[in-house]
Amino acid sequence: MEKSNIGLIGLGVMGQNLALNLADKGWMVSVWNRQGPGEAESVADRFVRERGKGKSVIACKGLDDFCDTLQRPRVVMLMVTANAVDEVIENVIPYLDEGDIIVDGGNSNFEDTGRRVKELYERGFYFVGAGVSGGEEGALHGASIMPGGAEEAWPVVKPILQSIAAKAEDGTPCCEWIGKGGAGHYVKMAHNGIEYAEMQLIAEVYSLMKRIGNMNNEEMGLLFTHWNETDLRSFLIEITGKILRHRDVTGAYVVDKILDVANQKGTGRWSVQNALDLNEPIGLIAEAVFARDVSGKKQLREKLGRIYSQESNLTLYQRDELVRPLYETLSVSRIVSYAQGFSLLKKASEVYRWNLNLASVALIWRNGCILRSELLNPIAEAFLVNPQLENLLADPFFSKRVKTSLPSWKKVVTMAVKEEVPLPAVSSALHYFYSVTTAHLPANLIQAQRDFFGAHTFERVDEPRGAFFHELWRS
Repeated sequence: MEKSNIGLIGLGVMGQNLALNLADKGWMVSVWNRQGPGEAESVADRFVRERGKGKSVIACKGLDDFCDTLQRPRVVMLMVTANAVDEVIENVIPYLDEGDIIVDGGNSNFEDTGRRVKELYERGFYFVGAGVSGGEEGALHGASIMPGGAEEAWPVVKPILQSIAAKAEDGTPCCEWIGKGGAGHYVKMAHNGIEYAEMQLIAEVYSLMKRIGNMNNEEMGLLFTHWNETDLRSFLIEITGKILRHRDVTGAYVVDKILDVANQKGTGRWSVQNALDLNEPIGLIAEAVFARDVSGKKQLREKLGRIYSQESNLTLYQRDELVRPLYETLSVSRIVSYAQGFSLLKKASEVYRWNLNLASVALIWRNGCILRSELLNPIAEAFLVNPQLENLLADPFFSKRVKTSLPSWKKVVTMAVKEEVPLPAVSSALHYFYSVTTAHLPANLIQAQRDFFGAHTFERVDEPRGAFFHELWRS
């Protein structure tokens, strides 16, 4: 019997779509899923009978059978929830041999991935943590894949993963080795942090269009569709245009029927938590995470809205007065979101000694993932020209764009403050820009306060960096 090239555990929608993608690319795939009590037919059998019918997919009843069907070295890909990964690993390892490979394609925390790489090395196995972005469609037709961990496994899994990855316009697979330990899942985490910021920025621009531009859904949808034909072109801009114009069977716009409470699965929060550990400022990404938290306080917002309600005196701006500034504001704020995300990646690469290729990361994201956009080409170029680039805002291409858009950026934030329209992400992006371009911040006063009440010491402007002093403030 012909052996399978890869085995896949976990047949949720993502797992099923990846299995079909693998089969369509010519790989023989074995699949297994835990069977619930009382189920007459296993999930794997049903999948092969229905969606996998006629394809090179083998349904397995048990993990022993599953592992017996795989060629050596065995490649087992897990598409299970993060909290189930350790359990599945322990269940499958008794049926594996030394040198076999386990690939985690879920949204695991990078620290867990790093631990698993080390633990499985010690037990004779290779573990790969592969960030997979692109949602259900990406899994089926081509995702952006970010593998890291045990590099010894890369020659074996490379042809498999690159075959199911999306292809950039130049034909390059959107999948390349990221680095050791938890590097692959870390890059996916940072991707999701930027994704949170991008989505919040778009939502805030939509809010301004609606509240002070008095635009209807059709107008806004057409405008986003037009923007997707400019240098703002991206997956998120594209789907926003479609969402705003989408109607249900009654003819009503669906977006207007959706409760204004945004949920999250945690990867954006992980980005912020890790940035705090690394002392890396990503305030825009943090504001995007907090904005979702604020949206979840629906009852409180309604209660406080009644307490602080005022007569509506919104100034309605003419479309021609509003559209160009909003376009430039969204454009430059997105640059800041990437500047923060890539600064976080750079810092993590240094701290964890991953030696990340940031140009390669940008190239991997060009297609298949949620962040795919026109902006990633100049980002990749910036890091190709200067691999040690500290911040994208220092690159000539982006500094020129920011300088050109700054007047509109300030105008939009001013309008929002005047009309009392919340704009936390756009405002945070602007103030991040002000902060990192200000040579003298008021942090000297903070350091004096710390030294006053806690003798924490301070550095002096008239002494070399690294020399610390304490003042007798109460004498």
